[in-house]
Amino acid sequence: MCQVSPSGRVRGGGGYGDSIAIRGYSASSDITVDGVRDSAQYTRSDSFNLEQVEVTKGANSVYSGVGAIGGTINLVTKTPKANAERVITAGVGTDGYYRLTADLNQPFAETAAARLNLMTHVNDVPGRDVERYERWGLAPSLALGIGTATRLTLTGFYQEDENIPEYGVLFRNNRPVPGVDPSDYFGYRNVDIQKSKTASSTAIIDHRVSSLLRIRNLSRWAQTEQLTIVDPPQGNVCIEAGQPPLGATSGTCTTSGTYQPSGPRGNVRDTENAILTNQTDLTWTFATGDVRHTLVTGFQLSHERYGIDGSREFNNPDGSPVTSFPVMDLYNPDSFYTGPRNRLRTSKADGSVENVAVYAFDALELSERWELNGGLRYERNVGSTTPYTIKTYTAPTSANPDPDNSNLGAIIGGGVPATNSEDLLSYRAGLIFKPVPNGSVYIAYGNSETPSKASVNASCRAVPTSSSGANCSVDPEQARNYELGSKWEFADGALSVNAALFRNERNRFRVNDPESPTGEQVLDGKNRVDGVEIGAYGQITPQWSVFASFVHLDSEILQSVADGVESDPQKGKPLPNTPDNALSLWTVYELPIRLRVGYGVQYQGEVLPNGSAPAPNDVKVPGYWVHRAMVGYAAVPKLDFQLNVNNIFDEEYYTRIRGNGWATPGEGFNTVLSAFYRF
Repeated sequence: MCQVSPSGRVRGGGGYGDSIAIRGYSASSDITVDGVRDSAQYTRSDSFNLEQVEVTKGANSVYSGVGAIGGTINLVTKTPKANAERVITAGVGTDGYYRLTADLNQPFAETAAARLNLMTHVNDVPGRDVERYERWGLAPSLALGIGTATRLTLTGFYQEDENIPEYGVLFRNNRPVPGVDPSDYFGYRNVDIQKSKTASSTAIIDHRVSSLLRIRNLSRWAQTEQLTIVDPPQGNVCIEAGQPPLGATSGTCTTSGTYQPSGPRGNVRDTENAILTNQTDLTWTFATGDVRHTLVTGFQLSHERYGIDGSREFNNPDGSPVTSFPVMDLYNPDSFYTGPRNRLRTSKADGSVENVAVYAFDALELSERWELNGGLRYERNVGSTTPYTIKTYTAPTSANPDPDNSNLGAIIGGGVPATNSEDLLSYRAGLIFKPVPNGSVYIAYGNSETPSKASVNASCRAVPTSSSGANCSVDPEQARNYELGSKWEFADGALSVNAALFRNERNRFRVNDPESPTGEQVLDGKNRVDGVEIGAYGQITPQWSVFASFVHLDSEILQSVADGVESDPQKGKPLPNTPDNALSLWTVYELPIRLRVGYGVQYQGEVLPNGSAPAPNDVKVPGYWVHRAMVGYAAVPKLDFQLNVNNIFDEEYYTRIRGNGWATPGEGFNTVLSAFYRF
């Protein structure tokens, strides 16, 4: 199962960006672009330059490296084609939706072509009062040697986003606070912002040496800059007594129907990610006796770096922090900030990861009915996190009535890197049996290893903090995947049906050890997800297509504390944000009058969210159903129209839930009318 919130965004220790889970485990750092790792935490907000999205499920760091537990997502970008294809798409919809894209592919010689993809987009968030998204992008590409033994492809990509970050509404006891409307905004609309710039350039050389050997080399440089100023809806809620679910409150509750903001108001993160990578694959096709082999060997070199400046937006002119914010009406919040704004840096850190990997995958055709495949990956992963000490405001006291508050925000110490170096070995093997030409049964096993510095955004801690132990010298976490499945094709391959039984098991993950004299974490944590997946996609008839999937997940925390610790309150509970059941269906039927109609439904079962306080930690957030529909019309051979209606029944549901904090409402009812012109 691949889960992503409708907004696709999350804020946490790694930053504001995509939030994706596969089979109950986070995959936010397990994303590749054209087969090359892209692990930075940022918002991949648009698909205008994507040809397709490939999801590989299960513990499989053998494919992408460095600890993919639930699976990996590969984004395949658009490249030039031999035939001329030009499409312009325009869309307009409710909630201020406007979109214009162009996909222009043009050959200019027998073996050369160029392609240009353009995009501009703006929309409000359906069902929300304030949030808005704006972006534009372009992606030029050039291919030389199309259809020849040697092909060179050069691509570029650039995109800018300017958004109001989406957090949501106040939650208590895993439920919305009574009387709060899903559209209410509890941040500051004149302060909150997310700006990002992403640029990359890629060169791919693909050379067929002979019928037995093909060589592919990819080199890429990419950089993302992101600035966020956020005011998460945290603080004290005061409502009438007896109004469930009140739950825990903080501070003093004096006036019913009010919200006192607190927490990290005006939190500023200015980040930069960059990656330089080179990957070389050699594909061999040969036979040993009656066994045919497709062997892929290769190596990859990458260097990633990360920098963050953290600041506080709300300071008085003398540099002292604003500590009290105006009380808001709980049911009609005033989301304009009128107090002092004097930004001061409060933290700074740098990070880097260098990774060297070699790998081999072999697919063996043992006979017409039997196939064996296996893969092995060794990598050396070296990462560091360098924190700095920043001069912050010191309040006067009787002992120090006149503290030195000059040069606030300056670096005054630190700069000593905390490092993590690991040798990682990943593997995967599978056996396939084909009882008939259109059907197969397979069994597979694989593992993943996750070092403490798995992502360049993540911190490697050399010393413990108030909430987490030191982890730089802890061995890599371990995970395993067992899977039994079957795939069948019908209607001459037009329709595919698949099913799988699997277990994803984290048999060793880091937990705090209260007995450690140095505060170091230990690998005593254990959890697992047992699941069933059933899917169907393709053409049921020439006029009727379908994409459907059902997933049942039985997740359990087996141990969340160090060995010897008597109390383990999380033991036996499901993994956070992991529904028992999920269903997705999309089907389209072509009518004989140049019309096509489509219907879709998405269901997600109840979940136990992150951030639950001890009192409600068994209270799950209810599941939900979301329906959508589509009508398309082929007006003339080159012009199509399509109307999409999303969340038809305006279902109220929530994602990215912190049970005693906040949650993001799902997108409400909205419609989009699009036109597609091909020339």
